[in-house]
Amino acid sequence: MSDTDIDFDDSTGDGEEAPTKKLSGKVMVLFIALPAIVVIGGIVGALFAFDVFGGGEGDMEMVEVVEEERVPPVFFDMPEILVNMSTNGGPSRYLKMRVALEVPDEDVIAEIELVMPRVVDSFQVYLRELRPEDMEGSASIVRMKEELLRRVNLAVEPIHINDVLFKEVVVQ
Repeated sequence: MSDTDIDFDDSTGDGEEAPTKKLSGKVMVLFIALPAIVVIGGIVGALFAFDVFGGGEGDMEMVEVVEEERVPPVFFDMPEILVNMSTNGGPSRYLKMRVALEVPDEDVIAEIELVMPRVVDSFQVYLRELRPEDMEGSASIVRMKEELLRRVNLAVEPIHINDVLFKEVVVQ
């Protein structure tokens, strides 16, 4: 061999070859596939954030339409109701209640006032059958509210009452 010839042999000099390194599957996933997925996800997220696909204008129009249709609620105060509760021979117990009705608009208030005796009657029939034990806990108030809403909607049909709101509920 001459001085200019260099031997690039993979042997270590004692007859063994140098070990070659291969990338295992876990290493490829951690260092190649995972960063590629993160980069692609970031690009897609940026495209959606900057609305490159052009789908955002319709969403804004829908938000504007919803805001335009919203009207302030209208409430109608019913007369105070005082009923003697069912006590099965025990001492007399009374329920005093003030209720407001949420109506769709002011135009229906005159129609509701015409049938108010029917509404008060349906409320009194239901409330007189309640026992003091039926008024314990918040779940009982929710049930009573649902029943009163059902009864008032039956009484004022075809008008639809949106909600029954308690202003005062006292059991004595």
